[in-house]
Amino acid sequence: MKVCVIGTGYVGLVTGACLAHIGHEVVCVDNNQAKIALLKAGQSPIYEPNLPEILQETIEQGRISFTSDIRQGVQHGEVLFIAVGTPPLADGQSDTRYVEAVAKGIGACLEGGYKVIVNKSTVPIGSGDWVRMLMLEENSALSHEFDVVSNPEFLREGSAVYDTFNPDRIVLGSSSPRAIEIMQKLYHDIIYRHCAYAVSPDPVPVVITDLNSAEMIKYAANAFLATKISFINEIANICDRVGANVKEVARGMGLDSRIGTRFLQAGIGWGGSCFGKDLAALIHTAEDYGYHTELLNACVKVNRQQRLLVIEKLQKNLKILKGKTIGLLGLTFKPDTDDLRDAPALTLIEHLNRLGAKVKAYDPIVSQSGMRDGLSHVIVETDVERLADGCDALVLVTEWAQFQQLDYGKLRSLMHNGVFIDCRNYLDRPIMEQAGFNYTGIGC
Repeated sequence: MKVCVIGTGYVGLVTGACLAHIGHEVVCVDNNQAKIALLKAGQSPIYEPNLPEILQETIEQGRISFTSDIRQGVQHGEVLFIAVGTPPLADGQSDTRYVEAVAKGIGACLEGGYKVIVNKSTVPIGSGDWVRMLMLEENSALSHEFDVVSNPEFLREGSAVYDTFNPDRIVLGSSSPRAIEIMQKLYHDIIYRHCAYAVSPDPVPVVITDLNSAEMIKYAANAFLATKISFINEIANICDRVGANVKEVARGMGLDSRIGTRFLQAGIGWGGSCFGKDLAALIHTAEDYGYHTELLNACVKVNRQQRLLVIEKLQKNLKILKGKTIGLLGLTFKPDTDDLRDAPALTLIEHLNRLGAKVKAYDPIVSQSGMRDGLSHVIVETDVERLADGCDALVLVTEWAQFQQLDYGKLRSLMHNGVFIDCRNYLDRPIMEQAGFNYTGIGC
């Protein structure tokens, strides 16, 4: 099938590359000329495991191309994905200007021939009908020439390619049987695991529903996961006070099939571009319709407080932080990504600077990439030994796999003080104490 993906961020680029990998003819559109030039040269503008290999393969086979001309993409595609960003505004609602611009752009470019317009961006509930309205405002003669489908993404940064080929479910929201049939055809090889990256023989469940319910599924899923993380962090903070071990508590809870083990890892809280934005948007939508979300507001508050817990633990161990040097292991909001959006590390840097501490950091991706946006108040070191040199404390912020293999005895010998705060409960306490550290976890 011929596919157009408008927007080449994490969702759009991964979606386009993976659809090309299973044999579709894909044109990716973006108004960022520098990004398009980079992609045409076969280089990915984002760090995502397996994505560079898939891009290179599909470019060489002629199944994916890149352009800044939306008309070219619209004329090419039978299925048109809207995959642009919807960042949060100050009041919590989603900024849908980019979705609006793309919808109008598609409407202006349609010239006949049936198309399926797919909302892949995370958009407020009701956006499917809104996109249709915007398109018809641009070209009222097209009322029978297209349908809008909500097809929310559930990709995790760092495993987005894996998630595309091995989804827990595919959600399709539309009132058009014709559009649903086309989407099922588009996803056939993913649904029935006919691709090299599939790890299960069982078909992927497909949820067919209405537009509003499909949009709500995305928000509700992320809100629940964020709540689950905030819940276990509350339990961890109680464990700290009563002498229990949150890792053992989570293990015992997780064996209950109604609860499960995933997202029960206590730590510094969630970050990234999805949970905070989606929670804020859902809270704002509820308020628009006269409902106050007590639980979701509490979830946001708990997560905000959890980041400051690290500052409290540093103060407990070092007392005054002014004049102290703190080293951060990891900057990105999670491992296997280069994404710093709403990363807990940025909150720590802000508060440590305010308290007069010198902040250094090492991150396997950020340190090597030269990325410095938003990092003007931290010294980004190029290796862990330079990070540890002269530090009063090390704080493990991101659980990169490399951090399991470090020579912590050597790192301790380079430090002034041996305070180690493990914000992810990622390392083994006896090993760290044997290396000479005063080790502190979260709730254990």
